[in-house]
Amino acid sequence: MMAKNLVIYYSRKGQNYVNGSIRDLKKGNTQIVAEYIAEAVGADLFEIETVKEYSKDYMECTEEAKIELRQQARLELKKYLDDISAYDNIVVAGPCWWGTYPCAVFTQLEKLDFTDKKVFPLMTHEGSGIAGSAQALKKYCKGASVGQGLAIHGADAAESKVTVQSWAQNNLK
Repeated sequence: MMAKNLVIYYSRKGQNYVNGSIRDLKKGNTQIVAEYIAEAVGADLFEIETVKEYSKDYMECTEEAKIELRQQARLELKKYLDDISAYDNIVVAGPCWWGTYPCAVFTQLEKLDFTDKKVFPLMTHEGSGIAGSAQALKKYCKGASVGQGLAIHGADAAESKVTVQSWAQNNLK
């Protein structure tokens, strides 16, 4: 029997830091990677979206994110996932903001029961790699075991399909 897989992700479109400069992205890097996983292993996707939008300006957004992290902010989301009991494996994907996931990801994770689930950290980044994502999942996904993570350089997200799909097929089974 094939495992049932879910990708919970937060992704930023619009202004992003890409290889040392600010670029406007039509689709966020994490969304691109999440869709590659869905295609590879038939995973369901759940996008975390905040009610209050971040600044369109990338530099202002990074400052907002830093303040939220310091305050351990829990943002209001447009919709919440209430039940993950149907899933075996859950990939938690997001951009690396100040060494971990955006606070909105924690807002969602704290509402779920991860008992006996396998969770996998995935981060898109511009140089910080997987950062603190595995530690964050150990903290916020109580009862889950944390599997092999994956870090994708954000600027290379669109070209990462083979890497991402190979990782997904090897881990989410």
